[in-house]
Amino acid sequence: MTRLNLVLLLAVIASAMYLVRTQYESRALYVQLERAGQLARRLDVEHDRLQVERRAQATPLRVETLAKDKLQMRTATPAITQYISTGTGRPIPMPALPAASAPGASQKARTR
Repeated sequence: MTRLNLVLLLAVIASAMYLVRTQYESRALYVQLERAGQLARRLDVEHDRLQVERRAQATPLRVETLAKDKLQMRTATPAITQYISTGTGRPIPMPALPAASAPGASQKARTR
């Protein structure tokens, strides 16, 4: 009888230790899951903020301003456009300038 009680006592202690370890691991995994959820929410907010910022950076007015200021680009006009024929590769003569534009103004635009 004493032996049976001792075996049962050891089985109960082993079962209790296993239960404690399982609960500890379960709580640790739950904490990790909560942290991952918080990180996912923060990343979603950051992603949304970056999307809004990207849309703000790509407005046509901002792109045009950057092209003019930083890259010294200018709008293509017939006065500075050179036309090339598709067959021979030789340039086609430029069309006549409109009467409103002065010859000095087009020269400044070309040298810019």
